[in-house]
Amino acid sequence: MSAIQTDHQEEEMKQKAQKMATQATTPIEKLRYQCLQRGAKGIKELGRSFRIMDDSGDRKLDLEEFSKGLHDYGVDLDNSEIENLFNDIDKDNSGNLNFDEFLKALRPPMSQARLNLIEQAFRKLDRTGDKVITVDDLRGLYNARYHPKYQNGELTENQVFELFLKSFDSPSNPDAKVTWEEFVNYYSGVSASIDTDAYFDLMMRQAWKL
Repeated sequence: MSAIQTDHQEEEMKQKAQKMATQATTPIEKLRYQCLQRGAKGIKELGRSFRIMDDSGDRKLDLEEFSKGLHDYGVDLDNSEIENLFNDIDKDNSGNLNFDEFLKALRPPMSQARLNLIEQAFRKLDRTGDKVITVDDLRGLYNARYHPKYQNGELTENQVFELFLKSFDSPSNPDAKVTWEEFVNYYSGVSASIDTDAYFDLMMRQAWKL
């Protein structure tokens, strides 16, 4: 069982999200399903595009930055919906949005059991304990030698590792590193396409040998 979405699962999820988007009643639901229409990586990529915009590095955005980020990502929400969404998440009325809180609100709801499994997998992969998964962390845990492109000599072991990381990485800004935030954003997308906790549990345990 694969640790990442198969093309078939991805397609199913996009169709499901498309259907849910037409029934969404709140701006956060509309945005969530628009992201998931891009597949499991949708929420993670939105998070990364906001991080790139955060010039000051304080992980906060004002309404103008927030609005620009959503428009740049190609989100179909009008200005009043964006403003309502911003105000809903800006609970303390500070005029700034903490985008960790925003991403938490945007992720499809997940049971604690699923979150625990995602955390277990990340902790296992993050062997250096610095909250970032790198090629070095994967050595000895992910066997690149079984990859068909390694076996036919097309890719080196390192290149196979990097290819694996790219499934979690952002195409617009790949750095062959995966943060905890990106990992959980990715798996919240995967989780949205899996109906039962039991199947999610099985998938994660088999994929990461938990």
